Amino acid sequence: MSGITFFRTLDLKKIKEFYLKRMEMRLWQDQGDCIILKKGNLLLGFCERSEADTTGIITLFYLSKAEVDSKYNELQNIALQTPAVNKKYNIYQFFARDPEGRMLEFQSFCHPLNPYLDGNELLVSRRSIREFEKSQVSRETLSEIFEVCRYSPTSRNSQSYYFVVVDRRDHHETIEFLGSVLGESSAPIARAPLAIAICADSSKTGAPEQDACIAAYHFLLASFNHGLGTCWIAAMDRDDVKEQLGIPKEHYVATVTPLGYPKEMSVASERRKANEIVRFFDDS
Repeated sequence: MSGITFFRTLDLKKIKEFYLKRMEMRLWQDQGDCIILKKGNLLLGFCERSEADTTGIITLFYLSKAEVDSKYNELQNIALQTPAVNKKYNIYQFFARDPEGRMLEFQSFCHPLNPYLDGNELLVSRRSIREFEKSQVSRETLSEIFEVCRYSPTSRNSQSYYFVVVDRRDHHETIEFLGSVLGESSAPIARAPLAIAICADSSKTGAPEQDACIAAYHFLLASFNHGLGTCWIAAMDRDDVKEQLGIPKEHYVATVTPLGYPKEMSVASERRKANEIVRFFDDS
């Protein structure tokens, strides 16, 4: 089930412009005198009426303190104070007001969250993490991630992929070895509480590389959706890595990724525009 929170407004045009431009929401539905705006999994509706609703708080939350700071820098002229940690609720926040006086809250949680990202937000916000907190990842969380990963597509539905989980608490030397095999490129593994090798059994499929790589990206996305950081470490399909992890030589290792709670989450880097990466074939 999904939901929408509606507000009455005296000036639909001004409110629409503010939420589209300043709040970076997008128009989801236009119903004439009512509009519905979307950002992530938040749906806000505004309907032009003879009076405005201005009570309550509209809260938008972000992945990191850095993103809250970035939003504050954009909205300083309407912000009510600088961002600060709220120790009672363990959040980082600041407040502002929209053109009709509604209270706006911008925050990030200072603790792990259960999954909440919608599909677009997950694909846009996932990034590589190379520094990790010491906090352990629970078996329950791992089980939820692998429950999603078992739906990864494979050639002829071979389901050839599998995952090897290495826990630093039990296999410190193995983690250190994996972190050293490629120098600085693999070093993030040694800084994480877990390492996950994502593999494919070549006896079950004619496309082990593709099966394993698709499963690996499923794992990276599912992990990020649970608030965990990963980093694609390439060139780990090596005999010494396989021997260390008990993986048959003929199997394919797509990556060995570190896994843990991010030490920090930076603001996403600039990306090329869609029209710069797409070419429509023209055979004329």
